[in-house]
Amino acid sequence: MRDKKKTFVIDTNVLIHRPDAIMSFKDSDIVIPIWVLEELDKLKSEHEGRGRSVRAALRFLNEISRHGNLQHGVKLENGGTLRVSLDFDRSVEESLTSAKMDNKIILCAKYLQHKHPDVFFVSKDINARIKAISIGIHAVDYEKHKVNIQYLYDGFRELHGEKQVMDELRKTGEATLKDVNVFPNQYLVLKEKSNSKAFHIARWDAASGLLKAVESSIEPVLGIRPLNPQQRIALDLLLNNDIKLVTLIGKAGTGKTLLSLAAGLYITMEEKDYTRVLLSRPIIPMGKDIGYLPGAKSQKMSHWMQPLFDNLEYIIEVAHKQNLKSIDQVLNNKIIEIEALTYIRGRSLPRQFIIIDEAQNLSPHEIKTIVSRAGEGTKVVLTGDPHQIDNPYLDAESNGLTCLVEAFRDVDIAGHITLGHSERSPLAELASELL
Repeated sequence: MRDKKKTFVIDTNVLIHRPDAIMSFKDSDIVIPIWVLEELDKLKSEHEGRGRSVRAALRFLNEISRHGNLQHGVKLENGGTLRVSLDFDRSVEESLTSAKMDNKIILCAKYLQHKHPDVFFVSKDINARIKAISIGIHAVDYEKHKVNIQYLYDGFRELHGEKQVMDELRKTGEATLKDVNVFPNQYLVLKEKSNSKAFHIARWDAASGLLKAVESSIEPVLGIRPLNPQQRIALDLLLNNDIKLVTLIGKAGTGKTLLSLAAGLYITMEEKDYTRVLLSRPIIPMGKDIGYLPGAKSQKMSHWMQPLFDNLEYIIEVAHKQNLKSIDQVLNNKIIEIEALTYIRGRSLPRQFIIIDEAQNLSPHEIKTIVSRAGEGTKVVLTGDPHQIDNPYLDAESNGLTCLVEAFRDVDIAGHITLGHSERSPLAELASELL
């Protein structure tokens, strides 16, 4: 009688994406080709996110190996078995050379296919999946954390407001809401039925069970004024200390980073609610890497942080504050701290306003590592554009930022907004739409 269990052959990049990925395949046979371990061994000394994930994967596999023989198979808590395979199919070696590690992993799946009818090659690498399919192997992406980007939660809804609700919001700033399903901290853009151009913005406060109005004319924050309803919502989220996690998604020029920096500096310097603003972003180059950079950590980081400094310079220019005269002054006074994501892991960060820019280049595992560093009284803001990803193993539907948005939409200390309109320039708007 044939074994009805499915067999999943796991590629290296899946374990980099999620170190404990094998636990996602319940009641199945999971096979790791020996060449996956070879590739992990080469990457384990890297200091950035990939190396950290590799080391976590190796520790996870080592712990499993304590409970049995990996060559014959170790039973897992999820009902499956895990084993390491040293075999590969030599019959198609001429068309798919085994000199490359990637091909050996694919050929291992082909070898297993002769013994088991339901073999699936699981990889985050599109090219590897295409090669596997071309020699008759079922190839799939690892979709444990996949999100349908077309239906990604955008943080707000537009509705025609009932007269009673609109009157309550105008008079008291609060209103009850009936027969409308909303998420915690979701915003409603309520339009007047008699005047299509008139509208009110309100946030659903799950704790009180009330809609709470957003001021129609928000005062500039360090000289930065919201230019559209979505930016007003973003500032409301950023300035609300009860909301500890904020995600801002939008294309270039929508104001994600500028609004986050302005709000963080304002609450830190004027309201004294946080000890400092901590800035970071993934160190992933766009295009060909220029190699190692000279200098100490702060000098190296300054090159990667230049987009943040550009926004900071603009805020300094328009803020006209005595304690906000130059970037050097802000850094020397430790109002702002720049930190590499590598060093955030292991730290406990209380009472800080943390901004992670370009978060779409982080995996779900890396996002979890960062958010879990938040100490008492800390607020974490993540910004990014899921359609501009430089990480070769992530896409718009599997990156950590979009996964975080979906995972936290039911949480009352988290808020999200998708910014749709570029305010940078008509040229930037056209580039985002047409290219």
